[in-house]
Formats: sequence, C-alpha cells, structure tokens
Amino acid sequence: MTGSARPKIPRRALDGVLLLDKPLGLSSNDALIRAKRLYLAKKAGHTGTLDPLATGLLPLCFGEATKFSQDLLEADKTYEATMRLGIRTTTGDAEGEAIDTREVTCDEAQVLAAMANFRGEITQVPPMYSALKRDGKPLYEYARAGQTVERDGRQVTIHALDLIACALPLVTFRVTCSKGTYVRTLAEDIGEALGCGAHLVALRRTGVGALTLAHAVTLDALSDAPEAERDGWIQPVDALLSTFPAVHLDADATRRFLHGQRLKLAEVSAQPLDDGRVRVYAEDGAKLLGVAKAGEGVLAPERLVVTAN
Repeated sequence: MTGSARPKIPRRALDGVLLLDKPLGLSSNDALIRAKRLYLAKKAGHTGTLDPLATGLLPLCFGEATKFSQDLLEADKTYEATMRLGIRTTTGDAEGEAIDTREVTCDEAQVLAAMANFRGEITQVPPMYSALKRDGKPLYEYARAGQTVERDGRQVTIHALDLIACALPLVTFRVTCSKGTYVRTLAEDIGEALGCGAHLVALRRTGVGALTLAHAVTLDALSDAPEAERDGWIQPVDALLSTFPAVHLDADATRRFLHGQRLKLAEVSAQPLDDGRVRVYAEDGAKLLGVAKAGEGVLAPERLVVTAN
C-alpha cells in the first residue's frame, strides 16, 4: 500500500484585480500561475500576454473580475522600449539571431524625424514570430520550421511616440498604442526608415488603459509579504472599469437589473448619458452590479457580477 494521498489545499473564491509587475524571463502564464498559487485563488486569468523578454504591468483578474478582462485586451497600452539600430534579427528582438548588419550613420535629429512618420494610423505586417494563426497553426510554428507565410497588413494607431534617450546605436522611446500593435515591428520599421535596420532589446509595459505601474507589485514582494497582507494588493473588480461612466440604481431597479431586465434611462439616471458602456452600482455605491450598454433611452444589462446578489 502506498502512502496516503497529499491533502488537497482548499481554494478561495477571490474577486478582484492584481496589478503585477512581471519580471524578466517569465511568461505571462507562469506569472499568473505563481500569483494564483500565492492567493490560493479558485479562478484567475491575465489580460493579454507579455513576452518573457518584456517586463511591466500585467493585470491579473480573479473570480468575477475575469468577466471583464476583455475590456483590458481592447484597451490602449503604453510601453517604454529600447531598440538597437544597425542589426536585424530573426524575431525582431534580442532573442533571435542576427540576419542583417548595417552601419548606423543617422543622428538624433534623423531619429526624431523618422519617428514622426509613425504617429497616428499606420499599417503593420504582423511578425512571423507571433501567436496569430494561419490555417489553425500559430505563425511562430511556421517560423521555427523555417517557413514564411504571407501576412496581411493591419491598421493600428500610435497615439503617442516620444524619444526618451538617444545613445546611438541604442534608442529608447515611449509609445502609447492601440490593441494589436507589435512594438517589435514598430522598432524594425523605424530602423528600416533610417536605412540601417533595428531590433528590440528591452520592453517594459507601463500602462494598460487607465491602469499604471504606480500601484503594481512584484512576485518577490508578494512572496515575502505575510499572508494576511497580500489581500491589500487586490483591487476591486471595478478597477478595470474606471473609464466607464457610473450609474446608481435604487432597490427596485437593482432587482430588475440583476434579473437581466432592460431599464429606461430616464428612470435610473438624472444625468444624460452618451451611448456606450457604463458601470452599474446599487444605490449606496458599495456594490458593483455589472456592466450595461446605454443607448436609445435604454440601459441594457451586459455582464452581471454574481457577488452582487
């Protein structure tokens, strides 16, 4: 007879958001697994991956917050990045092998002029080393097999692109961009515009929507903190929804909303609301009920928070 089975550790029904400062060399999924284990959480998910070579803000959603993770996937992102001019690599970053080396003859003024052409709406061709799929298979699998497949250009928006430091051949910049933007590709394209090529050597995400690194915590700090203090890093579910207007419902409207009923805006909001998504609270403001869509004079429930019942 073998030894007795190891007792199963009970998991917590934890609801909220952890702003994690992901370390270098760890995948987003590995970071999520470690945080979930520290909190003994039943359910958790992240809001968009960071490559192992990237660091910075990785919002992790627990419990009911996972219902709203898509909102952060759609949100604009802000990064600080460093590119190395003069060398192109297979992956567009420092993980790949050098495939082209050229002399760097530009100066800071030329770097600034080149960057100016990448603000606003631009077209990017997704890199081969990406998780986008072709015929059900990620592009990186084709790339690892030495194959290149055609990729259509995609429209993305560069809301801001600013030079932080220029110590050629290294250039550090800050970029705020729409979802689907590849900063690796942006660095490569700027390098091509300068005639010397480039690849990314460092990437740090500093913002996701309205969330920033200001209230983020590292895995090391979480591991070292007493168990009773870790919950202090968990933000409420509505931290993901801070950019949405708020609507507060009385007891009767709350009951009807939680039953999925559409409500007349004129009856539940004294202030006019633009069409779009709103966060909905019980009258006292303490309970987030969920998210709704306002439009055509109606408040229509979209996603409800179970713990509000």
